[in-house]
Order: sequence, then structure tokens, then C-alpha cells
Amino acid sequence: MNDVLTPTAEHPSTAKLPLRPHGKVLAVTSGKGGVGKTFVSANLAAALAKRGHKVLVLDADLGLANLDVVLNLYPKITLHDVFTGKAKLEDAILQAPGGFSVLLAGSGMVEYSRLTPEVRDEFLRIISSLVPHYDVVLLDTGAGISDVVLFAVSLASEVLMVATPEPTSLTDAYATIKVLAGQQQRQTVRVIVNQAARPGSGLAITNQLQQVLDRFVVTDHPIRLVHMGDIPVDPEVRQAIMRRQLLMQATPGCPAGAAISQLARKLEESVIPKPA
Repeated sequence: MNDVLTPTAEHPSTAKLPLRPHGKVLAVTSGKGGVGKTFVSANLAAALAKRGHKVLVLDADLGLANLDVVLNLYPKITLHDVFTGKAKLEDAILQAPGGFSVLLAGSGMVEYSRLTPEVRDEFLRIISSLVPHYDVVLLDTGAGISDVVLFAVSLASEVLMVATPEPTSLTDAYATIKVLAGQQQRQTVRVIVNQAARPGSGLAITNQLQQVLDRFVVTDHPIRLVHMGDIPVDPEVRQAIMRRQLLMQATPGCPAGAAISQLARKLEESVIPKPA
């Protein structure tokens, strides 16, 4: 990967440079765990790569990372090694199935589950180093509103909120969006409804969330939810997960795969800059 990142990208001063994502950095997050956030991140990356984008997924769930499990990868070098100075950033970047790159965190990084100044600076330095080299950087964040999650989301120009129709997921999604509106002055959050039971249900859910936000969240700039699409309940999803395969490689034409392809197209049209 030495041809991907220049040596100057490793200079410590990059931690002080302003980050200007310009649509390149997208945070994939959720209010609660277990809603398919990492599944969406990985398969969306594959769908975007298929559309000609140079994509990297960064496992920003530093405490409970599992992107490696989803992709069936066994990294020798992780973010832990980069943070501690044991390895260079370019050596930690792997090629994933599906035609995109990944930067894996490694599971159980307890020391990075709190946002210390050191973690903050390292995280910012790494993102700043990566942005110039990719068309899209997807941050697969942890769930909820911990300081590490909120900091990772703050680095993104756009937020993709993954939720399911379950009441607990929607309640936590609302709470997370409320924090993003208040603390980060987010004016737009894009919603993806996973495991949708029927066509159109995700749009109705998004509209319900919008009504609750309009009623109970008072900010200088009202937050607007954009429904990006639904991923339907599909037995092929579980089969792919159990086989530790990307759905977009195993059965891209299944209903869930078609929905992810449509989501990639919609992001391309509304958010992501065209490849140079």
C-alpha cells in the first residue's frame, strides 16, 4: 500500500490540519447495536466500488470492532498498532473482498473506548491522511452516543443512520439524532431502514421520526431527515452473514442486494463527488 499514502501523510502535524471532507467522509452509525450497521457499511462499500469509486471503510468502533468478522479477514496489523506507533498507516490498510480497502480496529481495544486527547489526535491524523487518497471513506462507528462515537461522527460530512422498525431501535435512533442536532448542529441526517417488513415502511418510519423531532427538539436550525431507502427482510442476508461473505458478492441480485445497489446509486447522485 506504499503507493496509496505518501510519506508526508505520516507527519504528526496533520493532527492539527482542518479536515475538509467535502462529501467524502460518511459516518454509518446507529442508536443501538444489532441493527446491521456493519453489514450495511461493508456491502455499501462493495456497491460503491462496483460503481467505480475508490472506497475505504474504517472500523471506528474501537471498543467492539467486528468488521473483520463480517469480511472474514484476519489482520496482522490493526489500528491499535498504528495508534501505538508499532506500524505505519499504509501497512494497516487491507484489500477486502468486494473491491474496496479496509482499516480494521481489532476487537477489545478497551484503552481506546474513551476519547482521550491522544486517541482524538491519532484519529484525526489518520482520517486527514486517508481523505486525499479515496473517493469515499466510510466510518463504521460504534452505536449510541459515547464520546468516541460522537467524535467519529463529527469527522463526517454526512451521517447515515441505520435503524430497524423495532421500537427500541427507533427510540435510540431518535435519541442519537437529538444529540447530533444539539451538539454538532447537524441539519441533515440520512436514514436507512434495515430489515423493512414491507415496501414503503421505511419512509413512514422516517416521517414519524421527523414529526417527533419537529415537536420535541428545538434548535437554531431544524434538523431534517432524508429517507435514503429500505433494506428488506431477506433470508439471503442471514446466509451471507453466517458464511462470512459479502451479500454483494454472494447474491447481489437478491432483494436486499438490489436495495443496497439502489442506496449506492442514490448516495452517488446526492452526496458523493464524482471520481476525478
